[in-house]
Amino acid sequence: MRILIIEDDLVLGSSVRDYLKSEGENVSLITDDRKIDRFFNFGHYDIVLLDLMLKMKKGESILSQLKKNNPEIPVMIITAKEGIESKEECFKKGADDYIVKPFDPRELLLRVRSVSKRYGCPADRMEIGDLCIDVSGETIFKNGYELKLTKREWDILYILLINRGNVVSFDKIINYVWGDKPVGTESVRTYIRHLRQYLPEDAIRTYKGRGYMLVGE
Repeated sequence: MRILIIEDDLVLGSSVRDYLKSEGENVSLITDDRKIDRFFNFGHYDIVLLDLMLKMKKGESILSQLKKNNPEIPVMIITAKEGIESKEECFKKGADDYIVKPFDPRELLLRVRSVSKRYGCPADRMEIGDLCIDVSGETIFKNGYELKLTKREWDILYILLINRGNVVSFDKIINYVWGDKPVGTESVRTYIRHLRQYLPEDAIRTYKGRGYMLVGE
């Protein structure tokens, strides 16, 4: 699971990051909330852990922005604010969970995994036909043998996986894989052709002018 922590307390943020990593999660930490837009331009996350009391912006405003721009990504509030008014405001703005500091990191992990299940985030291992996909290890196996995917092939496969059963637009793929680089749809088509060599027939459906969908179970 790819987790983004937005926490300006470096000691606390690093502690949470290191614990989640020790439990096998893929974790990024932002301590400067001015860099949030850059992170969302260059990567996709399965869940965001958001502090409310940041240096430059109000966490509540960031929550609204995240839910407007990335409604498919769950957000968990981690904060010292324990009043019901703060909880009410955050849940109304779209927060998926709310945990008050100080907290036990084991409880945090349990909550993170519970929220992720509700959003249908991919399990660590998935099967498509005769393929076994190790999501956390970013590897793919066919009949026990590892297939060598490039970084961009894997990134495209991943964004299709987490949206399995739904059409993923060209713009969304390009933004996730290439960020702000000037890339056209033909590059996406080229990598999709490469992926289709590994996947079962018709596993990736084309929606002309819209994008692609990895067929659901």
